[in-house]
Amino acid sequence: MSDFIKDAANWATMPIPGAETPEEQTKLFDAMPLTELADTWRALQQVGLRDKTEGTWATFHYFDALPHRLPERALNLALEILRRETDTAVVMELGDKFVPALMIAHGSALIDRLEREAPDNPQLRWLLGSVVWWTEDQALEARLASISDKTGWWAARDAQEERNPAIDFERLSPAEIARVWIAQNECPSKDRDRNWSTLRDYEGELRANDPERALAIILEVLKLETNPNMLSYLAAGPLEDLITLETIDMIEAEAKRNARFKELLGGVWYYTAPDELKARLDAIIQGQHW
Repeated sequence: MSDFIKDAANWATMPIPGAETPEEQTKLFDAMPLTELADTWRALQQVGLRDKTEGTWATFHYFDALPHRLPERALNLALEILRRETDTAVVMELGDKFVPALMIAHGSALIDRLEREAPDNPQLRWLLGSVVWWTEDQALEARLASISDKTGWWAARDAQEERNPAIDFERLSPAEIARVWIAQNECPSKDRDRNWSTLRDYEGELRANDPERALAIILEVLKLETNPNMLSYLAAGPLEDLITLETIDMIEAEAKRNARFKELLGGVWYYTAPDELKARLDAIIQGQHW
């Protein structure tokens, strides 16, 4: 694994920095019977951004950290979920971050057990197909490859990604894109398709090449959306990424004529921005941070 891929893998699977589950809740989950813990994880996969609460965020962070904290319990949990869950879209969420984090952090300690259990567990072999390449240890990678159904995993993933027609965002108006943006970002991650990643790539292209259209999409979302979670993501995601010294003039102009947009700027984190940019944003927001 190259240093670039290694760094990307570690970044993608690390626990969210600064995010913690309250100690009492962690103790409760750590002591919970595995069947109940599996059902808690399964229920969490049904919750989209719009409906997340302080409690669901804390539960999410618990599962985010579990592969790093307690690898044996994390593996037991994955096996229990495989045993109990029949929805492929839900089970595939294990292969998004949970199992890759487990293999990167503790693969060498778990490989003997995996080799013992995988031959008699086709679901485990299928799930391991998601993580074969997520290791810098070539010997471990070879051992994982020998017990993994990589072909089956990627066939299921492709089917999941392609279950809805591809959207040509270039041909849509900002208002039409705003409706897609809301639909793709409000749903549970298990329900996202290739259009979610395509939209993110398209937003990146607009920031670089057509920031006015990028801002127009944000403004159309703002016309439609009132949910605090969705607005927080809009502010700390697309809007925050759009703001640079090259775009600050149009941000200032919009804030002067649009009170809701000015309020949305309060959800932008810009503490590491250049001093000039910070000063200009401070002048707009005037301390009204969320």
